[in-house]
Amino acid sequence: MKPYIVIGAGPSGLAAVRRLIEEDIPVIGVETHHDVGGLWDIDSATSTLYNSAHLISSKSMTQFDDFPMREDVATYPKHTELRDYFNDFATHFDLKKYYRFNTYVSWMEPEDGGWKVRLICDGVTEEVAAAGVLLANGTLHEPKRLKLPGEFAGERLHSSEYRDAARFENKRVLIVGCGNSGCDIAVDAVHRAKSVDMVVRRGYYFLPKYVMGKPTDTLGGLVKLPGQIKQLVDGLLVRLISGKPSQFGLPDPDYKMYESHPVINSMFLHHIGHGDITVRPSIINCDGHTVHFDDGSSGEYDLILEATGYVLHFPFIDAAHLNWQREAPDLYLKMFTPEHDNLFCVGMVEAAGLGWQPRDDQARIIARFIKGRAQNSPGANKLWDKIRSRNYEPLNAGFNYLKLERMSFYVNKQAYLDALKKTVKHLEH
Repeated sequence: MKPYIVIGAGPSGLAAVRRLIEEDIPVIGVETHHDVGGLWDIDSATSTLYNSAHLISSKSMTQFDDFPMREDVATYPKHTELRDYFNDFATHFDLKKYYRFNTYVSWMEPEDGGWKVRLICDGVTEEVAAAGVLLANGTLHEPKRLKLPGEFAGERLHSSEYRDAARFENKRVLIVGCGNSGCDIAVDAVHRAKSVDMVVRRGYYFLPKYVMGKPTDTLGGLVKLPGQIKQLVDGLLVRLISGKPSQFGLPDPDYKMYESHPVINSMFLHHIGHGDITVRPSIINCDGHTVHFDDGSSGEYDLILEATGYVLHFPFIDAAHLNWQREAPDLYLKMFTPEHDNLFCVGMVEAAGLGWQPRDDQARIIARFIKGRAQNSPGANKLWDKIRSRNYEPLNAGFNYLKLERMSFYVNKQAYLDALKKTVKHLEH
């Protein structure tokens, strides 16, 4: 039998290999790095982490349900602890023997009802005839670069290239972007830089990592509230805990809670309140080391760090195969393309508090779907008819997510979990 190929050895890829094995589906895992961990192995050439990186969600809300992290692992684990966790996961389920490491996919295309996949290892090219492919190569690899007006004479750096705060030593630093990475890096920079300014172009909701001594993401959820009421209640609670952003010189959000990803950081507002970080509005021009802002002010900088996020990137496949629409593929449940019943995405989904377990649920559903299609099961065939109809139910639970590129594959956690459970039931018939 032709194998299925899984691209990536991060949490999504490892889950995919595990679940295919469980269904006795031949599988080959492909990983550019020499070991598992994906993004969470900072030594990987494809990792975009920095030395101070930790989970922004707590371990209990992020880990796989049937493989919890050790008791001695921190509540918000550092990247090294997560690298070890995925190594332990791969060892426990004996997954590494299915992988080809130091190997990457350069191209793939349909052939004879399956896929011709071109692999490159140490400069040697090999073409593999695959029954299908699962794309689990992550969403945080291809940087979204800033288009700076004018000419900046200093150093420019994307957050994906940042590793250590020593890079900021005695420099005047301007950070563009106030997402979770931008705020983490700003907190790093204040201890080494001569000055730290941050361009903040829109409002954010800011949450501390702990409330009443407990991880913030473990609170709530005991009482189920309708989405709009939860937005109102949680928005008021955030204001009580953190105050209004405008009290710190930041713009207030012009949208409701959960319509964009919140910033989880206990130290960012602290440093603004202590004068360690200066908030700046949008850039209108760069002239040498001088940056001019749209409020008429200007500043002198040695380094601009772009914390401007990432774009989805699948350079090894024609986008048409993934039903690509504008910024992202339009997939059923963010994993099934209507173009092919043997091509899937695992992990191309984001939501507040989603964690890794739903990626494992995706992998389990895909494995059962593959097996069901091979056995001509009514449940799998009915699911395929639904996928091909392109008539997909919304997964936003009525929330109006911001029209941003990084929100193009965002879902409401509960709505998504409910849809996954519904799909499992369909496959059982």
